[in-house]
Amino acid sequence: MDAASAREVFEASEDFTVGIEEEFGILDPGTHDLAQRFEELRDSAVAQDGVLGESIAGELISSEIEIRSGRGATLADALAHQREVRQRLFRRAADHGLMLAATGTHPWSPWQEQKIIQTEHYRRVEDGLKYVAWRNNTFSVHVHVGIRGADRAMAVCDRLRPVLPELLAISANSPFLDGRDSGLHSVRSQIFTKSFPRCGIPEVFGSFQSYMEYVDFLFRTSSIVEHTQIWWSVRPHPAFGTVEVRICDAQSTAEESNALISLIVASVAQAALEYDEGTLPEPPPGRLIEENFWRAIRYGLDGRMIDLERGEEYAAAALGDRLLAWTAPARAALGIDIVLQSENGAQRQRRALESGASLEGAYLAEVAATQRSYAGEGVTT
Repeated sequence: MDAASAREVFEASEDFTVGIEEEFGILDPGTHDLAQRFEELRDSAVAQDGVLGESIAGELISSEIEIRSGRGATLADALAHQREVRQRLFRRAADHGLMLAATGTHPWSPWQEQKIIQTEHYRRVEDGLKYVAWRNNTFSVHVHVGIRGADRAMAVCDRLRPVLPELLAISANSPFLDGRDSGLHSVRSQIFTKSFPRCGIPEVFGSFQSYMEYVDFLFRTSSIVEHTQIWWSVRPHPAFGTVEVRICDAQSTAEESNALISLIVASVAQAALEYDEGTLPEPPPGRLIEENFWRAIRYGLDGRMIDLERGEEYAAAALGDRLLAWTAPARAALGIDIVLQSENGAQRQRRALESGASLEGAYLAEVAATQRSYAGEGVTT
């Protein structure tokens, strides 16, 4: 898509529409290993459940499945549709003798045993990235928020840069990998965000034209062949006219996922409000944001973050209250209520280990919570 066409999409976009993408690991219920049965679930849904079939997408490996809400006119609309397709997905997985998991990584299934799904896009990803793609057995949640105006959307992306590590710390839910405690709170971020090219927290672009010049450079130099090969943790999506936030780990429970999605939407809306009011702060340099990014990966909500404006540390446990305070104007305008949990998935799993549970036991407690919460959401077919 050329710059003029992309700009037209954003100029015609509608503010604060919402699209949700959630990724789940497919598990064998006996061993709780990753099970490579995405195609089976997809084909069954397409043949027997049109609502679910239209909402399923593949995501790199055949032991992973993604469901999408589609475009909701509001956050409430998107969450309502996502609740329905979650329940349909969990019911179908059970019918096929499978379980679903929603942590950022699987604790022990070897990446060497996973297979890349056979689509043109992911064959291209595998061919271009090799080990980087093979190693990326990760699960996350992405949120699209409609933003009217191309330069406004780019300004929102720029504004969210220092917020991204904060959202990651709140969502951290991947402490285990390769059969051991990684010592990190989001090892998913380390093996995906720190490995893929054109990934992580982008630099300031300043204008939509500047961003599209960068995209054009990538196409002209044969660095990419499609814009989705730009994997930044926040990016303008020229096909949808949305700002897409992509930094968060998958959430073990539906309640946590709903709260996180709502917080992301509120953050995007608050950034747009600041743009409209002319109160956007000066964007901090990437080298400072990277310090908070690392702290979020390593310590999550158990560590300390840096107030980049003051140059002072504060307890990461205060992040929820700080983000709720910052987004209060946007939440009031959009009627968004958010109840954040007192601890995230990484903290829960570490607490289980400290209480004497095995790594497998700590993980299976999260899987059980996933089964109860996502499958139990009260929507009938």
